[in-house]
Amino acid sequence: MVLVCATSFGKKKQQQEMFPDGTPIPEWFSDTAKVDVGKLGKKYVITDYGVANFSDEVQTQRIQAVIDRAASEGGGVIVIPRGTFTSGSLFFKQGTHLYLETGAELKGSDRIRHFEILKTRMEGQTLQYFAALINADGVDGFTIAGKGTINGNGFNYWEEFWIRRQYNRNCTNLEALRPRLVYISNSKNITVQDVHLINSPFWTNHLYKCSRVRYLDAYIYAPTKGVLAPDFKKGAPSSDAIDLDVCNDVLINGCYMSVNDDAVVLKGGKGTWADKDADNGPCSNIIIQNCTYGRVHGCLTLGSESLHDRNVILRRCKITDANRVLWLKMRPDTPQHYEYVTCEDLEGDCASFLVVRPWTQFFKPEKRDDMPLSQCNNITLRNIRMDCKNFFDVGTSDKYRLLDFTFENINVTDQKNAFDKGTIENTVVKNVKINGVAI
Repeated sequence: MVLVCATSFGKKKQQQEMFPDGTPIPEWFSDTAKVDVGKLGKKYVITDYGVANFSDEVQTQRIQAVIDRAASEGGGVIVIPRGTFTSGSLFFKQGTHLYLETGAELKGSDRIRHFEILKTRMEGQTLQYFAALINADGVDGFTIAGKGTINGNGFNYWEEFWIRRQYNRNCTNLEALRPRLVYISNSKNITVQDVHLINSPFWTNHLYKCSRVRYLDAYIYAPTKGVLAPDFKKGAPSSDAIDLDVCNDVLINGCYMSVNDDAVVLKGGKGTWADKDADNGPCSNIIIQNCTYGRVHGCLTLGSESLHDRNVILRRCKITDANRVLWLKMRPDTPQHYEYVTCEDLEGDCASFLVVRPWTQFFKPEKRDDMPLSQCNNITLRNIRMDCKNFFDVGTSDKYRLLDFTFENINVTDQKNAFDKGTIENTVVKNVKINGVAI
């Protein structure tokens, strides 16, 4: 939404953009200028400090020593020069940053023993698990930049996961031991720009309790097939592009995302008593814009580990071969509230556009007498031109309530042709055409 204010002379002032709930979008969201790495301090080129180039050796300790030295000397930029460098879990500290030159590759070890076990956050829980390849906790102003590559080297992890699933169909993500690519927690003023983030063994980017996060022109990729013989139809499992877990004020601008799971995912906790756990919480003020999607399970997914998501905008994006565009996962075992979500100015093709369904994978319902009824409200789909197999994939349930959805300026093809405004309370339909027929 955009409001225009007029002066007493009838001239227009600068347009004020609004979040879906009508509150002003802060000026911070309009800042897509890249961080000037040259102003971040001394450059610490890792090969100047005993790290070998083009080596298959796992050099975690040597690279970490460069990070620690930079931190002790007041901070600076850890530079990965052209070449290939293999490492386990690395921990960035206040005042340190990561820069990957063109042609540089920081590659994760394919052995889980090179990743530290510590208290962390995974799948809506706080627990002991493996650190990511790149970690930063409690930092202000951390930047990852450059046109080089952070390569999770995930093939062996993916293969093991699918083999486990053949043996045990109920094998969970956490039982297949895999590190994430980037994990940033309890931090603010984070920028990830230009870098290629590929082949993560597990989630690609995971942000927990972070604010003022910017992803600018990042390339995020994991294969959607080609992993497990003999048919090679399996891709990189659970390789979500960006997981936002109890985060606020996030801008994702100009990124490319193609992974074998959801692209941008909002998380915050799960379980019958999740709203009573201080480690959990809401996500709010999220804008995803000017992005291009390759094949993903969901372009914007709320859940499966969400509590309260508010003021979320997906806009001006090109979508190719997505399974779903907006996916609202409703867990019957978790009190959830998704509100004031807008998807606008989208074009391309997808299997399903809007999906609202119960999500029951690995859920554990418990008895709770005061269990709140979950709800989705004030969801707006506007200025949509898409080719869809199923534009309106919505199911009702006694576990949640759907109300105040708006469909405006929509022109789609829809093989299923199942749109039914009566499914959702207070549905508003304005200028909607499905298969050329006005609704």
